[in-house]
Amino acid sequence: MCGRYASSRRPEDLAGIFEIEKWEPEEGLAPDFNVAPTKEVYAVLDRPVKDAEDPAPVRQLRTLKWGLVPSWSKTPEGGARMINARAETVHEKPSYRRAFTSRRCVIPADGYYEWVTGSGERELEVEGKKKRPRKQPYFVTPADGSVFAMAGLYEFWRDRTLPDEHPLAWWVTCTVITTEAETSPLAVAPEEGPRTLADIHPRMPLMLTPDRWDAWLDPSRTDVEDLRPLLEPPPHGLMRAYPVSTAVSNVRNNGPELLKELEGPEEGTLF
Repeated sequence: MCGRYASSRRPEDLAGIFEIEKWEPEEGLAPDFNVAPTKEVYAVLDRPVKDAEDPAPVRQLRTLKWGLVPSWSKTPEGGARMINARAETVHEKPSYRRAFTSRRCVIPADGYYEWVTGSGERELEVEGKKKRPRKQPYFVTPADGSVFAMAGLYEFWRDRTLPDEHPLAWWVTCTVITTEAETSPLAVAPEEGPRTLADIHPRMPLMLTPDRWDAWLDPSRTDVEDLRPLLEPPPHGLMRAYPVSTAVSNVRNNGPELLKELEGPEEGTLF
């Protein structure tokens, strides 16, 4: 799954990486090293510019709220639970299928955090103990230092309790698509602990390599069978993972120190 990630790149840098044609400096976001659900996040999308004479799609950098609210939803309350969509079923789930065919985006990140699900936790659950063990967080990021481009969907939701001219009348929200975690060896693995992403957690965000960006963002591609191959996982051996401080488990903590690599898992945590 993807429940937290880091996003520290400046919009100017993202504009160059993704060949952005339009973005609003006043919508810029501060570097965020602990992005959590319901926060405002950057997303890259291809969409016509409102009120423009040319109806052709334009590559844009937008700020969206993380946690998708379907257009047909009566309230936005379920958005916090819809931060992820499974690649295996995204084309058929009512909450995601319309966005999958016409409102796809790329959510740029430095990498994502994942808390290990290990045998110790499973044993405690089997024994019926209520206290959950303290999990060790890992940061997963491209081994070559490139941007981690997560496949996403976005959606518009109209708050009918507000007048048309109200700035909050329309919500634009997004979700991250996840897939099965890689079982092949990491490009760079910690000295002790997990050797593959699947050793950390059974799911991972679907990373899009640059050769898929244009096809994924193209709104003219609407055929489900044409789109589904784009949901295939990226080539193996692109990622590294390393343990980081459990401070990241508290969303109030936010700073570059959260990305500092530890020599090994913290004492008292799984792995």
